Amino acid sequence: MAYFRSRFASFFTNRWFVFVAAMWVQSCGGVGYLFGSISPAIKSSLNYNQRQVAALGVAKDLGDSIGFLAAAISEAAPLWVAMLVGAFQNLIGYGWVWLVVAGYVATPPLWVMCILIFVGNNGETYFNTVALVSCVQNFPKSRGPIVGILKGFAGLSGAILTQIYALMHTDDHATLILMVAAVPTVVALAVMFLVRPVGGHRQVRPTDNTSFIFVYCICLVLAAYLMCVMLLEDLVDLSRLTVIIFTVVLGVLLLLPVAIPIFLTISEGESGTEGVPLLVEEGKQEAGKSGVKEPETPEYILSELEEEKPKEVDLLPASERQRRIAQLQARLFQAAAEGAVRIKRRRGPRRGEDFTLMQALIKADFWLLFFSLLLGAGSGLTVIDNLGQMSESLGYDESHIFVSMISIWNFLGRIAGGYFSEIIARDYANPRPIALATAQVLMAIGHFFFAMAWPGTMYIGTLLIGLGYGAHWAIVPAAVSELFGLKYFGQLYNFMTAANPAGSLIFSGIIASGIYDNEAAKQAKGHLNIKPNLSLFAWLGGEDEARKCEGQVCFFLSSLIMASFCLVAVILSIILVIRTKIVYKNLYGNSRT
Repeated sequence: MAYFRSRFASFFTNRWFVFVAAMWVQSCGGVGYLFGSISPAIKSSLNYNQRQVAALGVAKDLGDSIGFLAAAISEAAPLWVAMLVGAFQNLIGYGWVWLVVAGYVATPPLWVMCILIFVGNNGETYFNTVALVSCVQNFPKSRGPIVGILKGFAGLSGAILTQIYALMHTDDHATLILMVAAVPTVVALAVMFLVRPVGGHRQVRPTDNTSFIFVYCICLVLAAYLMCVMLLEDLVDLSRLTVIIFTVVLGVLLLLPVAIPIFLTISEGESGTEGVPLLVEEGKQEAGKSGVKEPETPEYILSELEEEKPKEVDLLPASERQRRIAQLQARLFQAAAEGAVRIKRRRGPRRGEDFTLMQALIKADFWLLFFSLLLGAGSGLTVIDNLGQMSESLGYDESHIFVSMISIWNFLGRIAGGYFSEIIARDYANPRPIALATAQVLMAIGHFFFAMAWPGTMYIGTLLIGLGYGAHWAIVPAAVSELFGLKYFGQLYNFMTAANPAGSLIFSGIIASGIYDNEAAKQAKGHLNIKPNLSLFAWLGGEDEARKCEGQVCFFLSSLIMASFCLVAVILSIILVIRTKIVYKNLYGNSRT
């Protein structure tokens, strides 16, 4: 009995089980990606115009991205407290929105609806913070894959929840809002005591690469399965039994990764091993056994060393670089002892060390990454929020198909972004933002296809925008942890996500919605030349009646503007690549020697 108790305890403290539980939270926690599906129901039920829907979208993006409170709670209290607060906010916010849309309570003013959307979607920041902080600490040597997979499941949650909605077999779109309020809350409450740091850095095993490959395979199968199911449901009138079977298979695929911690727990019990420490610790143990004392790494870097060190030293192989730096530092200490040099402690961390938020805010690299994310992800989020209206303007009846498709491409973009950026950084010691610039080029092409509105370009644009936008959220958090450290990762990550609502406010709240309503007004009044009303009062007050725009012209100009800004983001990412080459050589150059 004691053996089974120990195995049971080992299972729940296995870092792979924590990772799987975090995947479950993320798979239903990205409720913001369903806004494109629920916004038409809100618009028609409350008789909103596009500018008012855009206001709700910005409130949603603000809720999704302002996670400072989530970061503060996760640092000051156990992580389950943050998960509980997030579940409560999700239930209250979206639950009240459902009551309004379903007609159970009186329709409040627009600003109240914005607050409700903000509160409900802000619960997602707690889910994200708890999942990422726990798993990045448990897998410190696999940040790219971990972030990519977790953020990928958050992006896929739109397609997963849409399939659950299909199981309900109802034409009442308000039911989708009820599901958004209930499902993430239930899942978060079920696993809130399980997702936490468990000393994962002491659980490194030779089978970890195989486990990651298994998870990647499940991700690809899951994405392909959901794509096929959506196409079948769109093209064929399926029976209710078939839809139930499809949903059950989806549940099995989501549960399948738990096989990894089960297998590891059983194999540990048979072999009596509990995992191995990180390679650095292994090296220290081997050095101790051989009787050779490991040279201690200085706790601070001499400012004079930075001045005296030749630039070509940073480009040497890791072993030679360390030897040359050690020799130069020894000479500086000797000179200091003789009084020839005054040794000063360097103030503040270097890139790659632990930064506080205030220390990071004065670094150019931090702001380059922030504005690159604002322009790239902000334009992508605008497409996600307005995808329902974009498809309707081009004559597509089933907008939820494109919402589910972009959710899948978003998922694959996050998986691919984490995987390929990890190869770029860890295998070749090149800056991870190279992958970010590549993703932004794809997004610029996607926006151009949306602007042209040729036959079939909705599918191509959805593919490119989904992949590029998703890649941002695998690459940027990993880059933040590499350039500015893990100690204050929660604060840094949640500040960086504020780029999302800022970009959405510019692209969706002002540019896209203003152009859309102006073109709709022209069509409604016989193509009269009416200037767009972009005042804040008009944006929030709803003084214009709800109008619909039809045709390519609705999003033509706004898509071209977003394509241009994506190219600006590419330039910012390239500048960041040039500035951080040495940092990545120092971080990952050792693994190549």
